[in-house]
Amino acid sequence: MPIQFGSINTGLPPNIVDQLMEAERMPIKSIKVQKDKSETKMKLVEELTTKVSDIRKGLSELAGTRGFSDIKLVTTDPNVVQGTVDPQTYQPGNWNIEVVELAKKASAITNGFPDKDKTQVGTGYFRFKTPEGNRDVYIDSKNNTLEGAAKAINQAKVGVRATIINDRKDKDYPYKMVLSADGVGEDKRVEYPRLYLLDGDQDVYFDSQLEAKNGVVKVDGFEFEIADNVLKDVIPGVTLELKSANPGRSVNVSVKEDQEVVSGKIKTFVDGINGVLGFIQQQNKLDKGTDTTKTLGGDGMLRSVEQRMRALIQNPQMGIKTPIKTLNQLGIQFNRNGMLDFDQKRFNATLSRNPEGVQSFLIGDGYSTGFISAMKREIANLLNPTFGPITNRSRGLKDKIDQFDRQIENKERQLGKKEEILRNKFARLEETMSRIKGQGSQVGAMISSAAPVQTGGAGG
Repeated sequence: MPIQFGSINTGLPPNIVDQLMEAERMPIKSIKVQKDKSETKMKLVEELTTKVSDIRKGLSELAGTRGFSDIKLVTTDPNVVQGTVDPQTYQPGNWNIEVVELAKKASAITNGFPDKDKTQVGTGYFRFKTPEGNRDVYIDSKNNTLEGAAKAINQAKVGVRATIINDRKDKDYPYKMVLSADGVGEDKRVEYPRLYLLDGDQDVYFDSQLEAKNGVVKVDGFEFEIADNVLKDVIPGVTLELKSANPGRSVNVSVKEDQEVVSGKIKTFVDGINGVLGFIQQQNKLDKGTDTTKTLGGDGMLRSVEQRMRALIQNPQMGIKTPIKTLNQLGIQFNRNGMLDFDQKRFNATLSRNPEGVQSFLIGDGYSTGFISAMKREIANLLNPTFGPITNRSRGLKDKIDQFDRQIENKERQLGKKEEILRNKFARLEETMSRIKGQGSQVGAMISSAAPVQTGGAGG
């Protein structure tokens, strides 16, 4: 009977090494699962770091060392008076401004032309008298139209602007050139040019001229003359812009804290604190589906952050000269859910009643006292690269992840060598079984050839 062999020489599955190595890699999979959990926690710590850092940004935007940096100018008639405030030099207060007469610029208008870009005004020059002496603007064959002359004057920058207008009152000669001084008031007086133009299709002359004139304003009843409609020396830290004259009627201008902006920044700060507290609550929340190995629930770092935040918010500020000692007096307090509520009406009322007290509580001396300084110090401690609890937790997780990476790398290196050994062993086994199979075939053939030959006999 011939010897029978399997479908391959060894009779083993063709992927036997892969199956063995898959089993050998089970410890690596376990390490990777642990690493994934640590990486998940690492991302949560990074999220908390961002939320805590956002509080610090909100504090920086809230106020500077001088006090609230958000102030505004309020005018009872912005069509008459507007203005801007320098937050570094302003003084709060109220002023009554009466614009008796605006300062005016010198201007002149030419006679009319049938068009702006065809009729020639001639060749020659416009001579302007400037503080630096006479300035000539030349007109030649390339720019000897009304529009070309205006462009040449503007490019010369002689303290005068030229524009072309279309005066529809004169249908036959509607186009005129208007020259206006760059500034208003008698200090910006302009003597309009002499014209030296020859061989034009039509003569050019100034049909009407207006002299520069100073304006007149009254501030709290006192009248004085002004050389410009933008005033920087009337109200401390304020640039007034006079828009129109309104003699006999005063406009009240006040400079004060911008409560809406300030309370908006306070709300942003409260939202930042709630972002941190809400994150901590979410991490500590437990239900049937919570995988505590992938959250920071119960983490000592979270307890430290929460305790420090709550203590700073609830405890009174020391070393400040104001009856306002706690955030609660500004309308900021904890609710039953452990989050902060912000009563904006109460804050605005307190700010209106005692702006210096609110400033002193929040700002202090800008360094060692005041709520903002205390909060900045606390956040700096939480994120301190050497001893901060958040930074330490982050560093510990990073070290753990790095350790997992080294373990995986070592295991992979060991398994690589083991796989190579196994494949060599099974290759030799295959070779040996192949040789045995060949020998078996030869034995079978020999047995077949040695079998007796049967022949038939004669009957008797």
